[in-house]
Amino acid sequence: MSSARTEPIKDALASGEGSLAELHAFLRSGAPWPDEPPPKCIETHASLVYLTSDRAWKLKKPVRLMHVDQVSFEARARLCREEFRLNRALSGGVYRSLTPLVRRADGSLALGGVGRVVDWLIESLRLPEQEMLDRRLVCGPAPECTEIEAVCDLLVGFYRRQPQLPDPGAVFYPRLLQDVETAATHLREMASATGVPAPEQTVDFAVAALKTCREEIVERARLGLVVEGHGDLRCEHVCLTRPPVVFDRLEIDHGMRVLDPFYEINALGLECALQGAGWIRAVMLVKMSYAIAPPSLALLTAYGGVALLTRARLAANHFRDIEVATPAKWRAKTKQNVAAAAQLFAKAGEI
Repeated sequence: MSSARTEPIKDALASGEGSLAELHAFLRSGAPWPDEPPPKCIETHASLVYLTSDRAWKLKKPVRLMHVDQVSFEARARLCREEFRLNRALSGGVYRSLTPLVRRADGSLALGGVGRVVDWLIESLRLPEQEMLDRRLVCGPAPECTEIEAVCDLLVGFYRRQPQLPDPGAVFYPRLLQDVETAATHLREMASATGVPAPEQTVDFAVAALKTCREEIVERARLGLVVEGHGDLRCEHVCLTRPPVVFDRLEIDHGMRVLDPFYEINALGLECALQGAGWIRAVMLVKMSYAIAPPSLALLTAYGGVALLTRARLAANHFRDIEVATPAKWRAKTKQNVAAAAQLFAKAGEI
């Protein structure tokens, strides 16, 4: 695994059909949507998202990241297809289409139509920002219990529709151990940048807790309780519309979607708790327990510790960027998640 977080591609897209700068200038100008003002653009490490009045258009950047290589045109096309497929299964009609960016015979760019395909955009409905769970937790109004229960109902239906996987325990358990090891390594590497000491003791307890619970994890997998889930369930991926929408399912690695539903539900609840809404975790766990056999408290604690250390690692890795946006934010998130993991094991009597 590369130690550099991003490896930007300077000029040409791997397809040889133009530059990212050219495609960005075309989309940012609003030329594809002449009846609207130029779109707002949101940039992440991996994508550029253009927001029109009622749509979001995602363009994958030709970059090589720690977790995914989308340098080539073929890789981006494959990842776009996979993201669209996976999210149609969970978010239904919110994901509308895959739309090609084409080079017309006269050399101009166009969104769709006749021409040589130079890249792809994922078109989805634009969800109301004020209804995103992360926004509601910070800005209000505070989520209502019925809204959280509706999210649980949506997820339960989704989990129940997943087909049986061959030997999922052989995928899920080693990945949990690997997640802890990766978090430990990265937090150790980034300690000088984050100001957060490597949480060696907490890591040791997480590994010990997983090993103690190994047989339970394997048994839950045997019973069909380890499925192909969302893979990256966070507050920013939940919209509290009526009905609610859960989106941005992880497309880059099938193995990261093989999990116990209680792993990602618990992780989402812990994220809410860090925003002062611990009641959401309690509601979600109880609601899910009526529909899906719950894990033991020891296993739930192990799941939580792994998730929190992983979130800490993701926050710390922002300091691998050449230019770190909002460094105070990522230091705070690293420290907060490391402390929460230690606290979780302390409450369980492990420390």
